[in-house]
Amino acid sequence: MASNPVIDRIDKESRRGYAGFGRAPQQPTTGWGANDAMSQRQLEDLYNGPSAGPVQTGRVTIDDVIMKTATLLAIVLVSGAVGWALSPTWGIAIWGVGVVATLVLGLAIAFKKTVSVPLIVAYAVFEGLFVGAISESYSAAFYQPGQETAFQGIVPQAVMGTLAVFAGMLIAYKTGLIKVTEKFRRMVVMAVMGYAIFALVNLVYALVARQSFGLGGTGMLGFGISIFAIGLASLMLAVDFDSIDRAIAAGAPRQYSWLLAHGLVVTLVWLYLEILRLLGRMRSN
Repeated sequence: MASNPVIDRIDKESRRGYAGFGRAPQQPTTGWGANDAMSQRQLEDLYNGPSAGPVQTGRVTIDDVIMKTATLLAIVLVSGAVGWALSPTWGIAIWGVGVVATLVLGLAIAFKKTVSVPLIVAYAVFEGLFVGAISESYSAAFYQPGQETAFQGIVPQAVMGTLAVFAGMLIAYKTGLIKVTEKFRRMVVMAVMGYAIFALVNLVYALVARQSFGLGGTGMLGFGISIFAIGLASLMLAVDFDSIDRAIAAGAPRQYSWLLAHGLVVTLVWLYLEILRLLGRMRSN
């Protein structure tokens, strides 16, 4: 849930333009040797041909990000189903492994100098196991008779809420209702980092005190914490959208689409968990 250093790294590189991401080494040429191997017709065809686009030059495109995001979400869903199935027996163990694994893998992905697709995929697997186990525990804890039909359980409602917030933030960002300035970005990132520290402390408190929701419980303070977290995760979506646009505009290498997709999926999962927690608090009263 913390600020994604990967996105920060892309932003820094994008400010320096495509050159900031590194260029392929230029092939040495001497005199007319570079053109001797090409006929006059070939040179004319190259001159008259269309300019190379992002795909031809190996740069990130919005299609790349969408496909990678869909791939990671699919992995989260599949591993989430496994976590759901194992939760009644191994719930606590899955939670512990999920927290530690995602924390370690997240730091490795963020600070690794090169893009590591296996690490990103592994993160999605452990994230899915963790989310699946949590979702099953909420579903079991707040199950009510007559909720067998779709969209009536707490988990489907959290999913619909997540999709609604995502769509709303995307529309607000694309229409200019929300503008991601440097000041806006700094404020959101600092707030997310602060909340991440609070979330870890709150998790420890919940385990030690045996409180399902940690600090605030199901009182007004608890509701305020949940609403704040949902709002913060929503604003982080806008930062993610802007980071994607910046990377595309700067001509980032195509492999960066995995990092952009990773950051977006992390925010979406965080948003889902916060909405799930809010619904749980509401049903506890």
